[in-house]
Amino acid sequence: MNSSYTSASTKPIYHATQIVWYVLGLIEILLAFRFVLKLLGANSGAGFTSFVYGITYVFAEPFRAVFRNNTIIPGSVFEWTTLLAMVVYWVLALGIIKMFLMGKTVSTPEAAVKLDQQEKTQ
Repeated sequence: MNSSYTSASTKPIYHATQIVWYVLGLIEILLAFRFVLKLLGANSGAGFTSFVYGITYVFAEPFRAVFRNNTIIPGSVFEWTTLLAMVVYWVLALGIIKMFLMGKTVSTPEAAVKLDQQEKTQ
């Protein structure tokens, strides 16, 4: 059995990556709801729509000025910024998980093989 999978650091790293995926999933689902509600011209005064817009505002706002939103039909908005936010948060989650995995214990032979592979690709 590979010693890197039986080290004491494996279980906490696994749990940390699961938490990151879970949080990302929640954010992505909420942003997807926002995108669809805007696209379909949902009533912003409705409770559910207001809730989704209120929760997702903090995630979508940093990207608001990047693109102009396109109005497809009156009341319907194709919100590019929400799509950009979804991509950025996904990439950010991948980076965090990669950082966690760098903390995984690696055996000396395994490290040597990986370093050799990296040298060949450069």
